[in-house]
Amino acid sequence: MVNCDIIHGDCIQILSTIPENSIDLIFTSPPYADQRRATYGGISPDKYVEWFLPAADQLLRVLKPTGTFVLNIKEKAVNGERSTYVLELILAMKKQGWLWTEEFIWHKKNCYPGKWSNRFRDAWERLLQFNKNRKFKMYQEAVMVPMGDWKHKRLSKLSETDKIRDTSKTVSGFGKNISHWLDRPKAYPSNVLHLATECSNKKHSAAFPEALPEWFIKLFTQEGDTVLDPFMGAGTTNIVANRMNRNSIGIEIVQEYCELVRQRLKPILQLPLLTQQYEIIRQKNCFEIH
Repeated sequence: MVNCDIIHGDCIQILSTIPENSIDLIFTSPPYADQRRATYGGISPDKYVEWFLPAADQLLRVLKPTGTFVLNIKEKAVNGERSTYVLELILAMKKQGWLWTEEFIWHKKNCYPGKWSNRFRDAWERLLQFNKNRKFKMYQEAVMVPMGDWKHKRLSKLSETDKIRDTSKTVSGFGKNISHWLDRPKAYPSNVLHLATECSNKKHSAAFPEALPEWFIKLFTQEGDTVLDPFMGAGTTNIVANRMNRNSIGIEIVQEYCELVRQRLKPILQLPLLTQQYEIIRQKNCFEIH
């Protein structure tokens, strides 16, 4: 049976109690710059990197060498131009020791229409993948998708070049033999995820759809692994992880959300509704709380 620890408290303080090299996947979406002021106080773009780096340092410590950190974040427009705080954060985290391995895009299929004087609506968000090492656990077959009808059109008229493993014309060293895919029912996906937003009945204004963490949990973990969300919010990551037979830890500074997530988890884990900080961890004697 899998475990789920829902912990109320400050993210950095709680992370400091988690053993190093113990987490398989970190999947989280922290408050964006100048967002959720009523709930989290808001962090200005020019202070965001300074605010986030202490947490990133602890996340680097607790992540396994084979683990992955996926950060859902998006910059905003300030004074008519895009803020650079996300780019600055990436560079700062690289100096901290992180490898910026990949960037995924979440295309919001049902985002609201609208425009501004100098730009159009946002219909996507970033999912930044960071790792401690170049070799990490990744189960690509778990997220393969059906080939679809396009293969009958795209692969029906192959050139002779398509039937051999030739050297890439871009000198990238990548060769391909497209004919190998003719009889395959599935293909590997791209790094763009087309998912609708999903906020109803979660009592949290920034909840992402369950399909989002599910996809990354499939890609980077197996049953029995541990998934951490240090900015838990509505607990979507934890709920999905436990449904998929992964252990999970959720950290949230707002007590109300902790209680909400415990209620949502009860049908899955039959968790007791505890209100005392860190009580679950104390009972299991997982970590020492200072």
